[in-house]
Amino acid sequence: MRRILLMVLRNIFFVPVYWYKLCYHARHVDKYTEEEHYKLLKYIDHRANTSGNIHIEVHGQENIPEQDGFMFYPNHQGLYDVLAIMEACPRPFAVVAKKEVADVPFLKQVFTCMKAYMIDREDVRQSLQVIVNVSNDVKNGRNFLIFPEGTRSRQGNQVQDFKGGSFKAATRARCPIIPVALINCFVPFDSKTTEHVNVQVHFLEPLLYEEYKDMKTTEIAAIVRDRIQHTINENV
Repeated sequence: MRRILLMVLRNIFFVPVYWYKLCYHARHVDKYTEEEHYKLLKYIDHRANTSGNIHIEVHGQENIPEQDGFMFYPNHQGLYDVLAIMEACPRPFAVVAKKEVADVPFLKQVFTCMKAYMIDREDVRQSLQVIVNVSNDVKNGRNFLIFPEGTRSRQGNQVQDFKGGSFKAATRARCPIIPVALINCFVPFDSKTTEHVNVQVHFLEPLLYEEYKDMKTTEIAAIVRDRIQHTINENV
């Protein structure tokens, strides 16, 4: 976590001010629009990235649908993943995250501002309710991100199997599925170096409902996973 310490030290006067702003937004979440929350989060994210010697290469922004109501499905490399996608994505989105991180300081405030959903993977009923809530929100024009691997990979740029169940919210919402290939996202927070690092975010061509409506969720998962791994293999 040396890079996180570097980020804090280089923003020693910035941190107290924007910590207060972040907490204020989290306490008054309905006072601001989703766009206003996202603008604040992106600004904090950008300051952290630049001060942490992280450069993000963005590819395929044109594949992000013009109309809201879509879902991102990235590979999961580490704690830095959402920060990379937030820097790369101009459109607000929320996340579905495991309940174990719900009370971690900073993440708690960020998730509150995003109006994210925390999922308890041990509670089937609660998990199903999250799927219903996410699909309803997507139908109403919100955008979401789910990590279909379920947990982060410990194998660098090698993608694990994707779980079919993570695509149930998308199929229920009949929304565009955007695969997102993350490359070297494990380096910023999971290595001891603080040297300059390049991270790549590739927004791949959406999989539309008309293309996947007759598929099983396991088939969708395999297609999305293979597209992401192929993109990683081509760019590493």
